[in-house]
Amino acid sequence: MTETLFKPGHTACAGCGQAIAARLVIDAAGKNTMIANNTGCLEVFSTKYPESAWCVPWIHSLFENCAAVASGVESGLKYLGKKDAINVIAQGGDGGTADIGLQALSGMLERGHDVLYVCYDNEAYMNTGIQRSGLTPTTSNTTTTPPGSASFGNPRPKKPMPDIAAAHGIPYVATASVGYPQDIQKKVKKALSIKGPKYIQIHVPCPLGWRHESSQTSEVAKLAVETGLYPIFEYENGQLVPRKIASVKPVEEYLKIQGRFKHLLKDEKGLKEIQAVADYNIRKYGLSV
Repeated sequence: MTETLFKPGHTACAGCGQAIAARLVIDAAGKNTMIANNTGCLEVFSTKYPESAWCVPWIHSLFENCAAVASGVESGLKYLGKKDAINVIAQGGDGGTADIGLQALSGMLERGHDVLYVCYDNEAYMNTGIQRSGLTPTTSNTTTTPPGSASFGNPRPKKPMPDIAAAHGIPYVATASVGYPQDIQKKVKKALSIKGPKYIQIHVPCPLGWRHESSQTSEVAKLAVETGLYPIFEYENGQLVPRKIASVKPVEEYLKIQGRFKHLLKDEKGLKEIQAVADYNIRKYGLSV
C-alpha cells in the first residue's frame, strides 16, 4: 500500500468527509505538489501549530485568496522553469470558494493559470458555527437560516459553482462525491494531466453540521448522488459528460437521516420543493439512464 501524504492524528471530527476527500486528493496528486489552502475547517484541523498532517509544501492563505496565492506559486515555478515537474493545487471550503474567495478564483480561471482548484463542499461555514454559505441547499437548517413558523430554512438555492467555473471557458470542470473515492482520484489525475485552470467540487458530508451519525458519511454522500440532489458530471472543453444514476431514489431517503432537514419530513410543501430541485438536476445534466 502506498504511504499517504495526508497523515492521521489531525483533529477532524469523526466521520469528517472533508478529511477523507483531502487525503484522496493529495494521494492522487502525488508528492510533487504544492498546495495553497484558505482559512477554514481543513486548515484548522490539519495544521495546528507546530504540527501538520501534510507531507507536501502547503501554504495557509487568507480566507479569500488561496486562488491568488496559487496563481503566484504557479507563476514563480514557471519563471524558474519548474512548473512541468510540480502540480499546483488551490483548495478551500464552500464559503471560501463560492462567497469570500469567488473574485480571486474567477481571476485565476480567467488568467489561465495552470492550477487545479478543489472546493470541499460541506454546504455551510462549519468552522465558525454552521452559518449559511452560497452552497448551502435550499430549506437547510443552519444557525443563520433557522426554520420556524415563517421559514422553511435557507431561502436561497445552491449556487451553481461548477457551471460558473465552466462559463470561464476553462478546459476541465468536474463534480465528485466522497461516497465514490475512486472517482475522485480519477478526476484529480485527469485534471492534473490537462494544462490550464481546472475546477473540481467534492461533496463532503459534515456529521456536525448536517447532524448525521459519523458512521453514515459514505451513505449520506451516496444518497445525495442517487437522489439527484448532488449531480456528478464533468465538463471537458465545455462538453457535458454526466455520471448516470442507475436507480433514482426519492429525496426523503437522503433527508431523513440528517437533522438539518428534520423540519421538512412532515411538511409536504417543503418535500415537494426539494424533490423539484432533484428532478431539475436530473433533467439539466441528463442523469437518468
